[in-house]
Amino acid sequence: MSALVRYQAALLLRSQRWLAPFLLYAAFVGVGVQAGEPVLGALGYAVAGLVPVAAWAVRICLNQEPPAARAVVAAAAGRARAHLAAVLAATGAVLLVGAVTVLVLTAVADPRGVRPVTAAASGLLAAGVCVLTGGAVGTLTTRPLVPARGWSLTALLLGSLLALVTPGSPAAGAVSALVTAARTTTAPFPWLAAATAPVLASVAVALACRATARHG
Repeated sequence: MSALVRYQAALLLRSQRWLAPFLLYAAFVGVGVQAGEPVLGALGYAVAGLVPVAAWAVRICLNQEPPAARAVVAAAAGRARAHLAAVLAATGAVLLVGAVTVLVLTAVADPRGVRPVTAAASGLLAAGVCVLTGGAVGTLTTRPLVPARGWSLTALLLGSLLALVTPGSPAAGAVSALVTAARTTTAPFPWLAAATAPVLASVAVALACRATARHG
């Protein structure tokens, strides 16, 4: 599996398709986070943007191979494993970007009575929740479940929005925990969101991998 993930990551890096989502995310954080903003509020804003970025990155990785190359990889490793490797490569890349963003914001934002270690831990946990949620959205809104490009993009955008505003969504819970903590100068861990996000992501990936194994 590690070789498949490295292969997908190398394809993503060489294709330069990652530039659009990651540069837009950098602009989103750069414009939205103001100087002197409380660190927890800044982190809440930044991790929210990881949901559509993760969904977009997963969609890129699942569609970046030419059909012939995809068929060769599927024959050698199995369709489901190849599909899973693409999802892991995408979410791993976004997790790295999210972790760097959290650490930078923790270092430069106003702590407002919150210990940097506590703020960083809360931000990293929330970032992981948002990446997993976005990864689930991306997995469910592209091939083989939604093969049509137009419908796929529409579903991705709508799914990312719903993931951020729907009560009970792990991403919404994680972001809300940080934003609320920014007003009370406490930094509670979003434990419930952290517990449900891996379950949601696992179910989404399992459904997509099963559909891939059956229909390609």
